[in-house]
Amino acid sequence: MAGKILLIEDEPGIADNVSYALATEGFEPVWRATGREGLAEIGKGGVQLVILDVMLPDMDGFAVCREIRRGSDLPVIFLTARADGTDRVVGLEIGGDDYVVKPFSPRELVARVKAVLRRSPGERRPAAKPAAGRKPPPFTIDEERLVISYFGKKLALSRYEFRILKVLVERPGWVYSREKLMSMCWEDPAASMERTVDAHVKSIRAKLHAVKPGREAINTHRGVGYSLEENW
Repeated sequence: MAGKILLIEDEPGIADNVSYALATEGFEPVWRATGREGLAEIGKGGVQLVILDVMLPDMDGFAVCREIRRGSDLPVIFLTARADGTDRVVGLEIGGDDYVVKPFSPRELVARVKAVLRRSPGERRPAAKPAAGRKPPPFTIDEERLVISYFGKKLALSRYEFRILKVLVERPGWVYSREKLMSMCWEDPAASMERTVDAHVKSIRAKLHAVKPGREAINTHRGVGYSLEENW
């Protein structure tokens, strides 16, 4: 068996077709019709990837993804009925790995599942809690006001600086390529260049250094990308 795939979808017809396609490719599909039931299934463990409908009867898929991201790095593929890209941007911003627009081919969705699992760095594990004696990263994020504070000091960040730093802060130690940061933080990643990411990271670093001189919060992984320092 290739692994357990959780499908959170309230339409039985779609769920049946997707589950059949997954099972045909050797996956173990598990279907839940509401966001809360899906979160409860994740809590049991063993899920390798989540296929998540944006429109659910009890809570929207974005809220479900935010709950997942509070304690897990599980890959998430969104299903959306909107083809204008709005859901794609929101989904990527909050930590989604891919999205598929309805109506879709179940075989295409399974191909997306395989692709996301291939590019995941090994088996993603639940986010580790800080070890005893290790302080958590000194950042706080106010999503309502689009503000990030560092050691209690509010940072004057541009829109893209906020998005980049938020991505890094939410997963300390996780290495993001420049391409991944562009896909998660820009409305039109194709219109940006990797050097643009470097310029924004340089600006973020300067603002962090202004609060804590000599403290390096963002690590550069040459030829790969960036990560937030884990050891505080």
